[in-house]
Amino acid sequence: MRMLKLAMGAAALGAMLLTSSAFAQDKGTVGIAMPTKSSARWISDGNSMVEQFEAAGYGTDLQYAEDDIPNQLAQIENMITKGVNVLVIAAIDGTTLSNALANAAAADIKVIAYDRLIRDSENVDYYATFDNFKVGVQQAETLVDGLKERFGDVKPWNVELFGGSPDDNNAFFFYDGAMSVLQPMIDAGDIVIKSGQTGMDKVGTLRWDGSVAQARMDNLLSANYTDDQVHGVLSPYDGLSIGIISSLKGVGYGSGDLEMPIVSGQDAEVPSVKAILRGDQYSTIFKDTRELARVTVGMVDAVLGGGEPEINDTETYDNGVKVIPSYLLEPVKVTEANWKEVLVDSGYYKAEEIE
Repeated sequence: MRMLKLAMGAAALGAMLLTSSAFAQDKGTVGIAMPTKSSARWISDGNSMVEQFEAAGYGTDLQYAEDDIPNQLAQIENMITKGVNVLVIAAIDGTTLSNALANAAAADIKVIAYDRLIRDSENVDYYATFDNFKVGVQQAETLVDGLKERFGDVKPWNVELFGGSPDDNNAFFFYDGAMSVLQPMIDAGDIVIKSGQTGMDKVGTLRWDGSVAQARMDNLLSANYTDDQVHGVLSPYDGLSIGIISSLKGVGYGSGDLEMPIVSGQDAEVPSVKAILRGDQYSTIFKDTRELARVTVGMVDAVLGGGEPEINDTETYDNGVKVIPSYLLEPVKVTEANWKEVLVDSGYYKAEEIE
């Protein structure tokens, strides 16, 4: 009798597995192309999408290209060859995918640009991202808040600007959003860019590389601040902020009477949240990857079901060929005052990961 029960149990389990597999096959397979594992943020994005897509009954093929453009192209072409039903792509360089996406279109594979806009292709169906201009606005707002808080008796404030990677369309939105806040203050003489370096052609940081940011900060300090003090640094990403902070601390900021400048950031990565608690970094911008994954799953469900996904922006994101229908999520400012509420109480991190 026990053997019969075991056999029946095994048969039932097999049936369940077959049903589950068939269900996943019925719903389709999603190819997910991510840029790199060098940023904790992209690991979180990938994990969130796999978890939510598989919970919704999809198979997934998640690939990381380690910031190697030919590698990402090969991964996408391989997904097309294997017959995925839809592609979700966070591009390394949003201008390099036109041929691959033409092949996807020929195979009737829909394409969703994930967080980074894919440019110069008509074969991008939808875009899931955050309000990137607002991210830049928030970075500048927290920078100014910090300047008032830490250097309220100083005028003008000496500030230096950093931009993201020039091959990432988002970097221009971050910069333009920040400058919408900072430029009037520069024009009024409240903020001075002592190096004179403004504009993405001068302040961009290829591949969002923290070591490149650190080297540039070294040069800015030696060329412009041997007899003066920098009060703030606009940084568009936590990985750059860490490099910038290392440069600042290397010449004595944060020790003795030389207060740390106000440094912004983005992505709420653990090392930067810890830096905020130490007083080295002032702020970051949190973009909840769980919510972005949820929106992307909804888009895929609608597209593969023959419906129209939920969209809240049909004007902002022109990729050079057409305006891509988009869903924009809200970013959230994070400082020492609210980090626990935003990051821990929401379940994004455990307190012990930070403290």
